[in-house]
Amino acid sequence: MSRDAASTAGVPPRLKQDTADAVLRRLELTVRRRLDGLLHGNHLGLVPGAGSENAESRLYYPGDDVRRMDWPVTARTAVPHVRETIADRELETWVVVDLSPSLDFGTAACEKRDLAVAGLSAVVYLTTHGGNRVGAIVTTGERVIRIPARAGRAAGDRLIRTVIETPRAEQGRRGDLAATLDLLRRPPRRRGLAVVVSDFLGEPTWERPLRGLAGRHEVLAIEVLDPRELALPDVGLLTLVDPETGRLIEVQTGKKELREQFATAAAAQRAEVAAGLRRCGASHLQLRTDRDWMIDIVRFVAARRRGASGGARR
Repeated sequence: MSRDAASTAGVPPRLKQDTADAVLRRLELTVRRRLDGLLHGNHLGLVPGAGSENAESRLYYPGDDVRRMDWPVTARTAVPHVRETIADRELETWVVVDLSPSLDFGTAACEKRDLAVAGLSAVVYLTTHGGNRVGAIVTTGERVIRIPARAGRAAGDRLIRTVIETPRAEQGRRGDLAATLDLLRRPPRRRGLAVVVSDFLGEPTWERPLRGLAGRHEVLAIEVLDPRELALPDVGLLTLVDPETGRLIEVQTGKKELREQFATAAAAQRAEVAAGLRRCGASHLQLRTDRDWMIDIVRFVAARRRGASGGARR
């Protein structure tokens, strides 16, 4: 791999710089060739469950669920074994994609919008197996786009392309994530996986509808962040703009006390988001514009798989 390729290996495509075809092609190659090879298994998914279809037996490890003991094999071999299971097929996945103006921001390797599309592509390409269907509801603050749940690779490509080509909303328009989540709750859909891709900024009005979704579906929250939302640089006088209200504010970042206050408030806000997601019963995957998003996904899936296997570590 060349130095240039290595330096951009973990950077999602830039929507402003590339065409929709180029972005889609790069995302597919990244997920299918790199993630698919790392996250191989009988049934690949971001949130694997215990499933109901029996698979092979394996040796018992301390921490495994004793309810999954394979007693016939244990009796025959005189060594404790547990029965593995394969995650249920024909999963229906719905993704709520927040593309409000606050996502049109980024100071590191990419914008948060680029990272949101990358997270969406991972969900689509890692769940569209064996007849699984994927649909999406996209909100920009100006409009809501509904994409029906369909199976197949072509349908997944069309879904991602639609999100890539979604026009950016004008500044001063605030997205309503809670209302969009309510659209996913009503009418009730078959049990499956619900994924929410957002930066979860603003008031946590999303908590009530998200808790309602978690009562029927497995819920995954993908939080996209930029490092400048967590800490201010020491660059002197800085003008900040709220893209969802248009409000301007000038701050003197040369003051250490102000930077510390900002960092403390930002950390408290993100901790409250994480706590709110836990209260809702949602899994939490955080992607940042200054980190390799693929490595973050691999670590998340590995942790989920350890939990699904009863906590055993090999």
